[in-house]
Amino acid sequence: MTADSSSGAGGISGGAISGKAKIAGVMGWPIGHSRSPRLHGFWLRQYGIDGAYVPLAVAPERAEQAIRALPALGFRGCNVTVPLKEIAFRTVDRLDGTARRMGAVNTIVVADDGALEGGNTDGFGFIENLRAEQPDWTAERGPAVVIGAGGAARAVVVALLDAGAPEVRLVNRTRARAEELAADLAAVGLNGGVTVVDWVSRETALDGASLLVNTTTQGMAGQPALDLSLRALPASAVVNDIVYVPLETPLLAEARARGNPVAGGIGMLLHQARPGFKAWFGVEPQVTPDLVRFVLEG
Repeated sequence: MTADSSSGAGGISGGAISGKAKIAGVMGWPIGHSRSPRLHGFWLRQYGIDGAYVPLAVAPERAEQAIRALPALGFRGCNVTVPLKEIAFRTVDRLDGTARRMGAVNTIVVADDGALEGGNTDGFGFIENLRAEQPDWTAERGPAVVIGAGGAARAVVVALLDAGAPEVRLVNRTRARAEELAADLAAVGLNGGVTVVDWVSRETALDGASLLVNTTTQGMAGQPALDLSLRALPASAVVNDIVYVPLETPLLAEARARGNPVAGGIGMLLHQARPGFKAWFGVEPQVTPDLVRFVLEG
């Protein structure tokens, strides 16, 4: 059974659902922009699953109440997006190690005993996307440079350190914010391997790097391009931009033109969804070109 764009954006599965349908969703505020219902709807149709994945618009002041209601409403769990990830972190009954290190929850599973289990799959999605687009890349190869110091940067840095990166050079326009992130990571046991670099030294930080990751919104449609020259970056270094609108940002275009291997951002969104889908619906989903096209059409 295959899915196509004629079946609609799809917050629910393509066919009628039964009273035994497995239910999950995505919680955020606002939520109308989320591509997750379209993504999970594609998989539900593809695998012929009796289930639904619905958008849940929940204001921050009601988030704890809504999360606590998931078991009573029969939900298998849900994804959590901005600005509710930290609230979910404080609300769930059990946290996995990754969520503890990241200080945020993006995936909730209702356990058999009714407990709320919180995890964070953003880092998983980041690493799986890199491995899919650049199979020869390994974190152990050398230093990584991460631009930005927000929630996405935290997920990327934790994932890189967990994967064996020997050093992460953290670069942000506001040094204090980068230092705060580094201190937070040290507090959860990741006190080695992170070096904070001043913005004025951002190009020097590229020297000898094996990976460059942009976690900011710079380069996104409607935003200025990332102000970064790649002159000092080795030609063998992988360049990844987690922005996916447009698919090829100015950073990726410059990197590709000079011969660097590149990885786009849409795959991180798609791969991070896999663990939750498997937990809620019992199938290990695959990221395919058809899925990429369908999600981007929405």
